[in-house]
Amino acid sequence: MPVPSRAGSFLAGARDTVPMIVGAAPFGLIFGALVASTPLAPWHGQLMSLTVFAGSSQFIAAGLFATGVGYAVLWATTLIVNLRHMLYAANLLPHVRHLNARWRVTLGLLLTDETFAVTSSYFHRHPDDALGHWYFLGSGLSMYLNWQLWTLAGLLFGAAFPRLQTLGLDFAMVATFIAIIVPQMARMPWAVATVVAGAAAYLCRGLPYKLGLLAAVALGIAAGMAALHRQRRDGEQHRATQDTSHERAAGNDAGRDNTPGGTATRAPGSSAGGAR
Repeated sequence: MPVPSRAGSFLAGARDTVPMIVGAAPFGLIFGALVASTPLAPWHGQLMSLTVFAGSSQFIAAGLFATGVGYAVLWATTLIVNLRHMLYAANLLPHVRHLNARWRVTLGLLLTDETFAVTSSYFHRHPDDALGHWYFLGSGLSMYLNWQLWTLAGLLFGAAFPRLQTLGLDFAMVATFIAIIVPQMARMPWAVATVVAGAAAYLCRGLPYKLGLLAAVALGIAAGMAALHRQRRDGEQHRATQDTSHERAAGNDAGRDNTPGGTATRAPGSSAGGAR
């Protein structure tokens, strides 16, 4: 069996992310085409992909900018939409806690829905992998480069094909998100967050300025964080109860050995009546 290496872990992360890259490619293309149809300059769209690197927030920001909303609303909206990364970070933190600040900041900037799905699955299978952060880096960096490439393609072809975003290419991203969400629902906090967010999005769908989406994100994150906190608290209480039970059992065993009627281990050749 080959010995794991940094390069091998990095390439494995990039390789396992290829299905997500395929699904995200049309999404990046549509975003570039959307920017080309707004008052934003093309370089604004590419700069947004380089620095923000969050597809959902970028789509919402571009749409809100085209409607002329203020910067405060735009910033608050993108912040709330990206708060879901708090759940991702809470899940992955135990596996990167030992890294220095430079590593953690880099991996945090590269964290997306797709990278989280791939990386969390890997850490679930290999919780003690000392090179897991290189796998994380390979997954995140491959998604980052893919997003830049397809944003640029959308910016270049968006002006030439103004109806590019109406061709139904966004279905690929919907399918990708379904593939991300369904496996995660096996864990209670993610299932709670998904159900609450979905119900809120449906009930608040008529609100203006995409406020229904913001409400769904906020409620889903709050519900997921609450469920995660309760799950961890219950786990700690269960472990504490088990430890207490073991301590009591050990104390009872020691007490029985020290009582007159208890069973004691005698040295070979000894007897209850002493040596004769």
